[in-house]
Amino acid sequence: MNIEKNIYPFTAIVGQEKMKLALILNVINPSLGGVLIRGEKGTAKSTAVRSLADLLPERTQVEGCKFSCDPSNIEQACCQCSERIKNNKPFNVVKSKMRVIDLPVSATEDRVVGTLDIEYAIKKGEKKFEAGILAQANKNILYVDEVNLLDDHVVDILLDSAAMGVNTIEREGISFTHPAKFTLVGTMNPEEGDLRPQLLDRFGLVVDVKGESDTLQRVEVIKRRLDFEKDPKVFAKSFDHEQLELANKIQKAMEFLPKVSFDDKLLETAAKISTFLGVDGHRADIVMIKTAMTIAAYNMREKVTKDDLKEAATYVLPHRMRRRPFEDCEMDMDIIEQKINENID
Repeated sequence: MNIEKNIYPFTAIVGQEKMKLALILNVINPSLGGVLIRGEKGTAKSTAVRSLADLLPERTQVEGCKFSCDPSNIEQACCQCSERIKNNKPFNVVKSKMRVIDLPVSATEDRVVGTLDIEYAIKKGEKKFEAGILAQANKNILYVDEVNLLDDHVVDILLDSAAMGVNTIEREGISFTHPAKFTLVGTMNPEEGDLRPQLLDRFGLVVDVKGESDTLQRVEVIKRRLDFEKDPKVFAKSFDHEQLELANKIQKAMEFLPKVSFDDKLLETAAKISTFLGVDGHRADIVMIKTAMTIAAYNMREKVTKDDLKEAATYVLPHRMRRRPFEDCEMDMDIIEQKINENID
């Protein structure tokens, strides 16, 4: 596989299996709602997200469309592509890989949402839109490092786009709307501040990471990093087989996901777990089931098991449990397992 010389291979990351799986699950099933990775500095958070780019699958899109519109999905296409499809106008279809789009913490509102050329619109009577980060992020992964440091107005924009799946720009009485369905991935160091509750809830999954405590694992981290810095191309090539193998596994899981089913008893269990742990709203229940289904697909199982649900709960519930100020919100997996066993034979 082709890996840019400055990109560390995903499969070369030592340990952090929970973090890696959370990212993989969101590639397989973008409807999970993304993932927030919290942890101390130097735990490969940003490395894992950026290295994911090499494993992302290909998708079809209208050639030249700045929003990467899928010609087979007119409901989620931009105005221009929608008009072409409806009126049977000719257009080329190409294949391109999903991408990881960076949203810098310092990004201005115009950089995020894009801009409208008002002067052009007045003179020509046509809308001229300069695409922003949200346009690039459509059908891709939108990555925000230090997401807890984002300005509030940018957070509001992300919340609106994540909820509606579209981005609307309004200037001087002129408006423009385009699709903005993205998988939101954020990384942060909790020592630098918390995340707004509204944005925190938008992340389908959350993973807390720590540095490896095992001496041999830490030695391997050092060794691999030094080998990578010595010759990135040679190092990356040594992981070609593992990269290709994982990319193929992800692709197969994406194709297998529609075949996965679950027993209705699992729905009852998910609801009881959320109620018992004092989780607000219903998003947690829904995402828990979706995550369990995606875990089953990744393991090529047609039926979701109680172990899948238990594993899903560890990603979905920690950031949604009620807690008092200054109180740690650690989830007791023994309680969750007990609830699952009570409801599933």
